[in-house]
Amino acid sequence: MAALVRDGHRHFLQELMACGIVERSAARRLHRRCCELQKVHYAHDKLDDFIDVINVNLQPLFMEIRKGISEDDGKTYYALVNLAETEITKMASDYSENELELFKKTIDLIIASENGFASSTNILNLADQLRPKKMKKKEAEQVLQSLVQDKWLSEKDGEYTLHTRSIIEMEQFLLNRYQDLARKCHICRSLAVQSQVCEDCGIGMHLPCVAKFFRGQTEPRCPQCKQFWPHEIPEINQPESQMPTRRGASSSDTRRR
Repeated sequence: MAALVRDGHRHFLQELMACGIVERSAARRLHRRCCELQKVHYAHDKLDDFIDVINVNLQPLFMEIRKGISEDDGKTYYALVNLAETEITKMASDYSENELELFKKTIDLIIASENGFASSTNILNLADQLRPKKMKKKEAEQVLQSLVQDKWLSEKDGEYTLHTRSIIEMEQFLLNRYQDLARKCHICRSLAVQSQVCEDCGIGMHLPCVAKFFRGQTEPRCPQCKQFWPHEIPEINQPESQMPTRRGASSSDTRRR
């Protein structure tokens, strides 16, 4: 028998649907408000139990609240996932066929890249190659802005990558579509778009996972093959752009194979 869903659970789900994705600290604040609404005791460490109740009742609808890790800073996020269709299919109500085609080609560039990013120049160059019709570059720029605003893409200095929302909601689709290119993080086992890769055995790890795994180690070694880890080790719990390193920094050390 499914656990009883109360008004607080419904309110949490409605807020998540409106936001698309929420960071754990925000989810905990929302959880507190929902407990106050239900007039039940709030426990700081019971967020996942609260979400489990919602998920049990979402099963017949082929939906689920999932959590994932930001590739930038390692923070935990929650998003509502539709299990019955790919998220690109679900986006059809918000984007035209041509706009979705641009998004798909952008994902192609991101997944195939060495660092998990695609430049705006390379993306915009695809605009006149779209089918069923070409797109002006100005229109393509507006689509990219919308994808960033809707948290499907993230933009940093003219470079685009998948937002945490995309990775959480489209993980299995991406793993299936890019079987020869996509990889899972060796530590957290979720899809790794931005990662460091062992040059000997080829495993990949998110930057936050690298920071956590090698924290305090003076001679970091690959968790699988035990060979020396040649990349710089980022500091934990900071955005990638602010992560100081323990050895000489080089942008080429953030790579995928």
